[in-house]
Amino acid sequence: MRRSSEKAAWPLQGISHAHFLQRHWQRRPLLLRQAIPGFQPLLTRAELFALAGEDDAESRLVQRQAGRWMLRHGPFAQRSLPALRKCDWTLLLQGANLLHDGVAAFLERFRFLPDARLDDVMISWASDGGGVGPHVDAYDVFLVQAEGQRRWRIGPVKVPHFEPEQPLRILTNFEPDAEFVLDPGDVLYLPPGWGHDGVAVGACMTYSVGFRAPPQGELLQQLLWKLAEDLAPGERYSDRGRVDTAVAGHPAKLPQDLVHFLQAAFSRLNPASRDFEAALGELLTEPKQQVWFEAASRKRAQLLKACAAAGLRLDRRSRMLYTSRDVMINGERVAPGLARSRLLRRLADRHAIGADDWKAARPEEIQALLQWCVQGWAHPDREGDWS
Repeated sequence: MRRSSEKAAWPLQGISHAHFLQRHWQRRPLLLRQAIPGFQPLLTRAELFALAGEDDAESRLVQRQAGRWMLRHGPFAQRSLPALRKCDWTLLLQGANLLHDGVAAFLERFRFLPDARLDDVMISWASDGGGVGPHVDAYDVFLVQAEGQRRWRIGPVKVPHFEPEQPLRILTNFEPDAEFVLDPGDVLYLPPGWGHDGVAVGACMTYSVGFRAPPQGELLQQLLWKLAEDLAPGERYSDRGRVDTAVAGHPAKLPQDLVHFLQAAFSRLNPASRDFEAALGELLTEPKQQVWFEAASRKRAQLLKACAAAGLRLDRRSRMLYTSRDVMINGERVAPGLARSRLLRRLADRHAIGADDWKAARPEEIQALLQWCVQGWAHPDREGDWS
């Protein structure tokens, strides 16, 4: 895989970058045969199953028996999985790019789209006939066939309806209008709102690269919660001297005094444009719930020497964004003195900086980068030669 510091090249053969963005992105599906020629799984089946057994992995087992769907959540001991020869089961590993360097490097291929939209890479291994049923997603997805074959049926879904009493959101009104069998190296792109049903033709492995397209209300709800967290506690509510004897006859009536108290607090949530933008950046870079970082085992002096010699790279689990006025990493905004740092923006874009970059860094930039190394957010680069 190419290094993450290199400019993200257009990764798909058979169509130009501009044509894809103008004709297909967020508009219509696209099937590209041999878009990634020679593509092979980055993990073996045994390695995938082993990761699904780890405590920090998000994994699911989907089975279909007698028309009923069954769903279990991991971690899974390998002996608890069905036999390989048994049909109609699928193991899903969410966030594989957070768990494996090779998958994280593969994800770099798709950085021709904004990092703020990126969700993760999910890997699914399915026995013959395995799948998760016809469903519709609220995000863009690139379905990359890695091993074996999978038959996809796709079609637009205007108003989704789901089967009752099922652990999965299985479409009941799915009417596909196209069908494809994907081979290794084939890529199927689907925008939000397109129903799809993938069924393994023999054992197979598929990589799903997802890009979030959240509804406005959902994203606003999360952002308002974050803004409220950052709000000073303010004064405590008191109705001393404002409760009269009429309350005794109508105790269930909501006091207007309390309404006005909260309205005043809500008005304080009106942030300046810079704070709103930065809060969104902090929200979108927050690590997922199952993500944790290992603190560095080396002392700061050793880290300093290693970074000066080989440069630095972000940990595969770190998320980093920037605006014209701020830099955010893993849910935090950098100190005001670093808010306009070109070096940090270069790190965010390339996921790595070289030894020459390090030598040219200002003392406050070096201190921030060293602290990230101590926290496990970044590491001295093992590959070196980033100049």
